[in-house]
Amino acid sequence: MYDYISLRIDATPCDENVTDLLAAFLAETDYETFVPDNCGLTAYVRKDKFSEEGVKDILRDFPMDVKLNYSFEEIEGEDWNKEWEQNYYQPIQIDNKLVVRSSFHTDYPRGDIEIIIDPKMAFGTGHHSTTAGVTSLLLEEDLKGKRVIDMGTGTGILSIIAKKLGAGETTGIDIDEFAIENAIENAENNNVAIKFYVGDDRILKELEPADLFFANINLNVILDNLDKYVAKIKPGGKIFLSGFLMDDKEKILKRADELGLTLEREKEDKNWVSMKLRLKSPEESIER
Repeated sequence: MYDYISLRIDATPCDENVTDLLAAFLAETDYETFVPDNCGLTAYVRKDKFSEEGVKDILRDFPMDVKLNYSFEEIEGEDWNKEWEQNYYQPIQIDNKLVVRSSFHTDYPRGDIEIIIDPKMAFGTGHHSTTAGVTSLLLEEDLKGKRVIDMGTGTGILSIIAKKLGAGETTGIDIDEFAIENAIENAENNNVAIKFYVGDDRILKELEPADLFFANINLNVILDNLDKYVAKIKPGGKIFLSGFLMDDKEKILKRADELGLTLEREKEDKNWVSMKLRLKSPEESIER
């Protein structure tokens, strides 16, 4: 189990826009969990991925006129897991249809679909606007028998939801070995069969094209790798993207258009965007 750094950032003045931006910038440098409040944000990152210079760079280049102060401390992984489970990880319901809870929850809302996620510090519990946004889009989709690739799977939550919605062969990929171990456990707890791989986009070369592709990661990773993702989508297939803010939406759409993707649906929550895009058929591309 990994040890973690708890980073505290206090902002004056502070509002939701400030904490959302801080979370977005920190997420791009491997921070996994964020707890905002009225005074700022507490964020958690694995000790081996922490850089104080990186924090200073984010605060120095922060695009809003606020005063930012930071401090940090080391937390043993076991202690953090207990704190997370007891104080932060609560059951949630999405669109009055799907409930995400942990195995230790006893009091939780009911839904047509129930997902059990024990995060163990791998990103993705459904609480963040990005995961919840993609989940909401999936609940509108017909997934029966569809082949799925889930890039940056984290806890495996989106892959598990896809299987619960009737998806066919489903593959989850993450660069973090610990995340994949967690995802495998979560899939077993939900009685679904998913293939999980430790690795990056190079794994995609070994896979058949998918009907549906998920990439809930971050802006830079998506922009740098979207062409590789699109290469693994069947013509007429769809890709679900999230992990970026409203201000960056046009960057995503510009790159998507270059690659033959057309926007079908989007959701926005707390300035975070989730998109469903369709890969045009060869005939549509010729007509264009």
